[in-house]
Amino acid sequence: MRIASAAGLVVVLTKAIWRFGTSSWSERSWVGTVYPAGTKPADFLGLYARRYGAVEADTTYYRVPKVEVVEGWREKTPSGFRMAAKFPRGIVHAGSGPQPDADRALRIEEVGPELEAFLAAMRALGDRAGPLLLQLPYFNRSHFKGEDEFLGRLEAFLPYLPPDFRYAVEVRNKQWYTSALTDLLRAHKIAFCLSDLSYLPHPAEVLERLDVLTADFSYVRLIGDRKRIDSLTKVFDREVFDQSARIERLGDALRNLDDGVREVWAFANNHYAGHGPASIDRLASVVTGASPTRPLVDDEGGPF
Repeated sequence: MRIASAAGLVVVLTKAIWRFGTSSWSERSWVGTVYPAGTKPADFLGLYARRYGAVEADTTYYRVPKVEVVEGWREKTPSGFRMAAKFPRGIVHAGSGPQPDADRALRIEEVGPELEAFLAAMRALGDRAGPLLLQLPYFNRSHFKGEDEFLGRLEAFLPYLPPDFRYAVEVRNKQWYTSALTDLLRAHKIAFCLSDLSYLPHPAEVLERLDVLTADFSYVRLIGDRKRIDSLTKVFDREVFDQSARIERLGDALRNLDDGVREVWAFANNHYAGHGPASIDRLASVVTGASPTRPLVDDEGGPF
C-alpha cells in the first residue's frame, strides 16, 4: 500500500496506518518551537493539525466538553485529521482526591449520565473521531481485592460502550497483564493500550510475553516519569532526558506487530522526555524513517 502525505512524502506501510501525535495541543511553552512566536492559544489546534495527523485530547479527562467546543475542534482541523480522547476522570477514577473511588469507578449506575454526556459530545467530532481511551488509575487492594474483582467491574461496564466508537483500555496494574484481561478486551474488540510508563514493563516486554492483539488497531502511549521531568524543567520546549534507547526498542517492537493490526495510534506526553513533539518525532523516525506529517491521503489525493 502506498500512502502519500500532504507534504509530498511517500511512506510504504506494509502492515498498518501509523497515526502519530502528542497528548494535547495546548502547551503554551510550544510557542516558538511548534507554534510561531506570538501564536494565541485559540490558534494552537489549527496549527498543530498542519504538523500532525492525530492528537490525543487530554482535556476531556478533566471535564466533559460542551458540544459546541467539540464542534470547534472539528472546524479547526482538516479532513483526514483524527482526534482520540480520554474518558473523563469522573468515569474511570471517580475520586474527589488523588485516590480513585472504586465504589463508583466504572459502575454504570454511578457514572451513566456522565458517560452519555461524554459520548454525545464526542459525536460532534464526526469523521475526525479517533479511539476513546479508558485511562484507568493504579488500583491497590483497598480498591479491588485482585484481578478477578477488577475484571468483573470492567466486564460489567464494557457492554455499555456503543459500537459507533472504537475504544482502548490502559491498565496500570502490571500484575493484571494477563490473558484474562486480553481475552475480555478481545471479546469486545477493544485495544489493549501499550504504555511506556515508569512503573510498568516496557511495551516490548509486554509484546514478548502476552498476545495484546485484542482489536484491529493498537494504541501506544509514551508517558514516562512525571516526577523526574518536573524535577528537571518547568517548561516543555525541549527534551531534557534521553529516552532514545527506549524509543528505539519500542519502534523495533511496533514494526513487528501482527499483520492483523490495521492502524497504530501513538501519542507522546511532555513528561516522557520534556517535549512531546520531539519524542513522537523520534518514534515516527524509528518506525517509518520520517517525522510525522500532515494527515495522510491516498494515491488519488483524498483523505485516507
